[in-house]
Amino acid sequence: MPPDPSRTGIEVKICGLDRAESVDAAVAGGARYTGFVFYPPSPRNLSAEQAQRLTGRIPVDVFRVALFVDPSDTEIARVLDRTQMDIIQLHGGETPDRVADIRSKSGIQVMKVIKLAGAGDLQAAENYYAAADRLIFDAKPPNHMAGALPGGNALAFDWQLLAGARVPLPWMLAGGLTAENLAEAVASSGAAALDVSSGVEDAPGVKNVEKIRAFLAAAAAI
Repeated sequence: MPPDPSRTGIEVKICGLDRAESVDAAVAGGARYTGFVFYPPSPRNLSAEQAQRLTGRIPVDVFRVALFVDPSDTEIARVLDRTQMDIIQLHGGETPDRVADIRSKSGIQVMKVIKLAGAGDLQAAENYYAAADRLIFDAKPPNHMAGALPGGNALAFDWQLLAGARVPLPWMLAGGLTAENLAEAVASSGAAALDVSSGVEDAPGVKNVEKIRAFLAAAAAI
């Protein structure tokens, strides 16, 4: 049974989890969502077998999110056959039709990432309103940024782009968030949910348990 989505307050997703101690810290600190990456170029990438061991530690009232980048049906099935996931997160160039197709075939919720750099990028979200169940607004890496991944680059965007935006789907704010700036991010954007990965790491893919705790405590204090 998936978690109850009706809880209120600032919700947090800790993404890129790959060790038991980080999963435990996220759950103990009150994370509402836990994210697991299935994208080989990422330093946070997991196999389905690794994810199976980690997701087994998560209580039923916490969402488990599987992150893919332009995945094939086979790639998705390999993960879903071995793990219990509640949401698929799509972080690539998936079209609205592809998002709808994945949602139909998987039978679980799909969350599409929209990458923002300016007001024009926000309009692209409208194309996904009928295809996705949820959205994440993340920073769009500049074209000249060498080695940029689809996410987890510690980049922020102008949070004011989202101020007053009328988005009919539940959405999260991502990109460059830390315990130190999340209150400002919430105040500027109006976000009710936050997604963090690099902001709770010592290096790409190396989660810091104390940073996870601090981020969750700062969110709870809002």
